[in-house]
Amino acid sequence: MVFINPKLTFLVGFFYFYLMKKLLFTSSFLCSAFIFAQFSVKATIPQYLTGSDIYLYGFNGSKEILFSKAEISGNTATFKVDKKYIGMMRAFFQKANSSVNLVSENKDISFTVNLDSKNKISDALFEDEANQLFSSEIERQRKQELILPALMQIKDYYKPSEAFYKSLDSEIKLLSTEDPSLYKSHPFLDYYHKNQKYAVQEKSAELTPADFINFYSKSGEYLETSLILKPSLINFLNISKSNIEANVDQLLAAVNLETPRGQTILSELIDIFNTYGMDQQKSKYLAQANNLKCTITERLATTLKANNNTEVGAKFPNSKFVNPVHTTAKSLYDIKTAKKVVVFWSSTCSHCEAELPQLLEKYAKMKAQNIEIVGFSLDSNLEDFRNKANIYPWINDSEGKGWYSSYGDTYNVVATPTYFILDANNNIISKPNHVADVIDFLKLN
Repeated sequence: MVFINPKLTFLVGFFYFYLMKKLLFTSSFLCSAFIFAQFSVKATIPQYLTGSDIYLYGFNGSKEILFSKAEISGNTATFKVDKKYIGMMRAFFQKANSSVNLVSENKDISFTVNLDSKNKISDALFEDEANQLFSSEIERQRKQELILPALMQIKDYYKPSEAFYKSLDSEIKLLSTEDPSLYKSHPFLDYYHKNQKYAVQEKSAELTPADFINFYSKSGEYLETSLILKPSLINFLNISKSNIEANVDQLLAAVNLETPRGQTILSELIDIFNTYGMDQQKSKYLAQANNLKCTITERLATTLKANNNTEVGAKFPNSKFVNPVHTTAKSLYDIKTAKKVVVFWSSTCSHCEAELPQLLEKYAKMKAQNIEIVGFSLDSNLEDFRNKANIYPWINDSEGKGWYSSYGDTYNVVATPTYFILDANNNIISKPNHVADVIDFLKLN
């Protein structure tokens, strides 16, 4: 609060008031600008995408964080990001069911999206140097994986004196050569480039568990936003397979579970154990996470909630229907049956194509026993969802957001199909791995 000395003359007081008003107006304008947006991302999009939702995500480890929904005007989609963010981002185009990966340096970004004949994203052309470099790096890595081995094999069939041999040798050197100096003025890209060895399986095979632990405990601020964390942890577990729990214990001690990084790593590990069916390790570290006495980060809290809510014996969280098929019910809990089989599936899932018809064969017998099937689809195209859902007579629903649906976080779904069997009170009584386990549990043979 400003106090003005009453002994000051009117002229001095007037001047002070005028100056303060000007400063306050300027300060207010600057604060508003700062709060409104740190930076913006603008995408020039084809007509096909102008009538659909487009979302921009950042990352905390492998966890996607919604930053902004696009404001679409004409053929331009604009995202406004209201906080500082340096790292990997992803723009998801719902209608095309495809994404564009990009790098944020907390600066404005502009790019143009092109579609192929099937209305999937074929490429994205960036205007800023950082994303041009990143795109070139990804293309070089792709060629290293797919083309370089073939070129090296072909070269063996030619003599060094032949022109084609020399051309092959030149291309091989080009693909094999790296120029770290390109990233000197881009700290995040420099970090990403230097630490790819932890995320790439072939390169990580030369490292020791101690190398990984040192990397996690001493790595800079970009680890969580780099998309390196999860693949590197999988590689860490692979080289630790002779003594996984001992090495994981050392890792968690080194990163300190009272810190955000420690809790992010613990969350990632629990998710990995869940995905790969490592039930013993999942139970151990889930219990450790549940017993933490310190403040829990939102990242770890989400993992704990998803796992604890979907354990056998827990009450299955309700779901309000958004685009239901074959029902007038408003939610999962509105369906009153002796048992429910909940299945998470998608029209593009080959395993679902193989397993769901087996449920169809048993559906009449299930209905006779007052058992209902409720499917939740992870399709992003609602037309594809409805076309497939109408083949099956049971209840189905979909948010139409693909893997960006709420189902992943709420029900800990990491693959399709995923099954749960509920009793009349919506308590989980079984978590079958396959359709055969569903049939056996319900004694439908």
